[in-house]
Amino acid sequence: PQTARKRQRSRGCLWGTGFLFGKIAMAEMTVAENVAFRFLVGSLLLVPIVFRHWIPYRGKELVLLLFASVIGIPIQFLIQFKGLQLTTVSHASLIVGVLPVLIAVSSAVVLHERLRRVEWGVLGLSALGALFIALSNRGTGSGPQPNLRGDLMVLVSLFAAVVMILYSKRLIPTHGALPVTAATIMSGTVALLIWVELTQPLRFHFSRAAWAAAIAQGLFATAGAYLFWNWGLAHMPAARAG
Repeated sequence: PQTARKRQRSRGCLWGTGFLFGKIAMAEMTVAENVAFRFLVGSLLLVPIVFRHWIPYRGKELVLLLFASVIGIPIQFLIQFKGLQLTTVSHASLIVGVLPVLIAVSSAVVLHERLRRVEWGVLGLSALGALFIALSNRGTGSGPQPNLRGDLMVLVSLFAAVVMILYSKRLIPTHGALPVTAATIMSGTVALLIWVELTQPLRFHFSRAAWAAAIAQGLFATAGAYLFWNWGLAHMPAARAG
């Protein structure tokens, strides 16, 4: 549906701001601190949705939820934002262009979804562009320079994103798009905070600019982006959403 496609485009715009705000926040915060505060803010914003639409997750559904949460939140974003720390915002944002290809291929194999030839062709061009971006690590000018290791870490993190998307889609028909979004992010945030506290306890003394960037990530690139994404995902195939 046209509305679903518009929501997916809105999600892409919101999610892309995470790289910009993340770079600002990580001028003072570590990668772990930035990701933790980002998702803590996002989780707090989603609490009302969980309480309003709660349906218990039992058995296989609970396993799917926890697996998607751990892979999709702490694992994906700790790797991705470590890569962002090493490379540039523009490179990190553009490399995400390979995600649609990964989603389409995975959806075809796992969910048996199909795309038309022209759509596969466009996805192939997207992946090729992402490859060229990752390999063109010779920056120009005097500003921050791209880094091949950082680019590859961002690329690797996208595989975790695919796992989260495919597994969370299985839960949407039973629990609804908004509750699944909220439950996944909140569960993943709990796992993230436990990992961070065990490895590198959080600090809280940062400038207003750093806090504003972290809060903006939680509001726009986390709560807003994922709500739009899963709503669209409930109304169209995962491959086409990608």
